[in-house]
Amino acid sequence: MEENKKSVLIEDLTANPAPLGLLGFGLTTVLLNIHNAGFFPINSMILAMGIAYGGIAQIMACAMEYKKGNTFGMVAFGSYGLFWWSFVLLLILPKMGLAAAPDKLALASYLFMWGLFTLVMFIGTLKLSRGLQVVFLSLAVLFFLLALGDITGNATITLIAGYEGIFTGFTAVYVGLAQVLNETYGQDVLPT
Repeated sequence: MEENKKSVLIEDLTANPAPLGLLGFGLTTVLLNIHNAGFFPINSMILAMGIAYGGIAQIMACAMEYKKGNTFGMVAFGSYGLFWWSFVLLLILPKMGLAAAPDKLALASYLFMWGLFTLVMFIGTLKLSRGLQVVFLSLAVLFFLLALGDITGNATITLIAGYEGIFTGFTAVYVGLAQVLNETYGQDVLPT
């Protein structure tokens, strides 16, 4: 005798966490790179953004991407959220007398490794949207430029990196806001 089988359909009604992560990353990146471009010194505004919106918001997005089963989003938002926390710690631990400030080689190594990680993540975006490809490729270039600027001590390279970082941040802001608007309107309002 065949049992009466019923299937249960589970529908995912959770929000898309990617815009939160992209906007946390993007706005914080723009503000830090306005500093790198020479417009103002590093200050508590940048540190607060790194802890809160660049850090916590991306870590929240990471947890939500985990729940959705999106490995790429989980790794990206978790990694860059924790990047922001580590970056803030690199700046404040020496000021608090808890650790020595990194020398140029150490900071260049830190930035180079983040560039290498980002370059590999860029390969993952080749299966995703063009907008994410631009975000990740420009971010890899940013990390490599910052590493080069630190290792050489060439202020012009760091200045160029600042402007490139402003571009990188705004691309993430665009993709994040495009996802919000496209989902809100139920159609492609802004291409990604």
